[in-house]
Amino acid sequence: MPPQTASASSSASSSASSAASTSVSASARFTLDPAFAVGDVNPRLFGSFVEHLGRCVYTGIREPGHPAADEAGLRTDVLALIRELGVSVIRYPGGNFVSGYKWEDGVGPVEARPRRLDLAWRSTETNRFGLSEYMDFVRKVDGEPMMALNLGTRGVAEALELQEYVNHPSGTALADLRIGHGDKAPYGISLWCLGNEMDGPWQTGHKTAEEYGRLAAETARAMRQIDPDVELVACGSSNQSMPTFATWEATVLRETYDLVDHISLHAYYEERDGDRDSFLASAVDMESFIENVVATCDHIGARLKSKKRISLSFDEWNVWYQTHHHNAEPPNWDEAPRLLEDNYSVTDAVVVGSLLIALLRHADRVTVACLAQLVNVIAPIMTEPGGPAWRQTTFYPFAQASAHGRGRVLQVNVDSPTYETAVHGEVPLLHATAVLDESTGAVTVFAVNRDQHRPLPLEIALHALPVTRVVEHTVLADADPEARNTLADPERVTPHPGEGTALVDGALRATLEPLSWNVIRLA
Repeated sequence: MPPQTASASSSASSSASSAASTSVSASARFTLDPAFAVGDVNPRLFGSFVEHLGRCVYTGIREPGHPAADEAGLRTDVLALIRELGVSVIRYPGGNFVSGYKWEDGVGPVEARPRRLDLAWRSTETNRFGLSEYMDFVRKVDGEPMMALNLGTRGVAEALELQEYVNHPSGTALADLRIGHGDKAPYGISLWCLGNEMDGPWQTGHKTAEEYGRLAAETARAMRQIDPDVELVACGSSNQSMPTFATWEATVLRETYDLVDHISLHAYYEERDGDRDSFLASAVDMESFIENVVATCDHIGARLKSKKRISLSFDEWNVWYQTHHHNAEPPNWDEAPRLLEDNYSVTDAVVVGSLLIALLRHADRVTVACLAQLVNVIAPIMTEPGGPAWRQTTFYPFAQASAHGRGRVLQVNVDSPTYETAVHGEVPLLHATAVLDESTGAVTVFAVNRDQHRPLPLEIALHALPVTRVVEHTVLADADPEARNTLADPERVTPHPGEGTALVDGALRATLEPLSWNVIRLA
């Protein structure tokens, strides 16, 4: 999570959206055919991210003394919302935080754990929430752990010690230490990140591509001596605008190609200078990022004459208004300060939906993805200490995609009216994908109308798909594109039914409201 990343929508606004001048009668269309598919969705595509940053953990996930806290101090109201969100894998403990983290600080009796300065976020870390508490949390939300290793200030030895502590059954000093701490069964963590954003100068222990590639290879090789089946994620570029982008990936993969399974991507987007047209097209940048990394991976694979195919772990992505926080007063080593607590609008939710569509459209290569972050910090879930938890607008597209986006992604090539953006050039008004549940024949269409002012008629030809009815069409949109859910009005924005959607002569016909996220389910 870089403190400042380049946004795909970082240009001056075009004062009059070309979308506004699109003809009322202009329509979009595409064809769905089960013979033409992208690939199967890995459930890990619907992951999230918990970092020791701000109030994500403390007063977010964990708040002893809260009326809804369980015996471990976890907020059961938050746990219920996380299960509703449909999160699969949960990456931990960072993020920038991990590059200064000592895992030993977060084990053993809570009252004996040390307080430490966290350089990443200029906060004081109490370590009241550590490895055992994280695993308890992951189990309670039916998730899978994804552990990040500190390769900033630490290295191979510490990674192996952590792996032995969490995964070895018994009979060694570290495995028996875990048992002595009350966790008899191994944690069974199989998915590991080899550091975080090591290309970023903001990272504690920042390294060159050559330095990191060698360290990542040494760590991976040693970890596989303990467990040959461990899954490893090498650090890719923190964002596509990094000056070392693609060269970094190529250098790192030359060292690690046969030792790792995935390479990471991170991207954050925001509306800048009122340029909403470009912001709504943020997924153009995300899809370009994915395709460029795939090309780099495959180029290195070809050079190495390897038959292996590297997958992508898009383990940080979201809308994040970095410019709002850039000049904020830095925390003065406080405990769990309020940091990066963006309040999301309908517009932000539509962009998040479009980013989910981008991930699904590349499900053949993106096998892990983590919305950053889960609670309070640029998050779909918000809480107040001692008070309620509620859903942000961005909660809904993620929850709906996780619930209905499991299956086989079908190819979608849209024929759509377009509009001009300052950042991305000419962009289709329609952004869409579709997922087939092969066991039932059900199909779910996810679609975004980027037109800020006009509805978009949509027609979908359903070749060889035996669907006979529209189960539902839900829409997230509002007459006020700045509408938000808040503590005072937590349900100001919720999905509502779409109107007039029907199957007619083997085709689906619908009208997408202006600036909207749409889920159309067929059975």
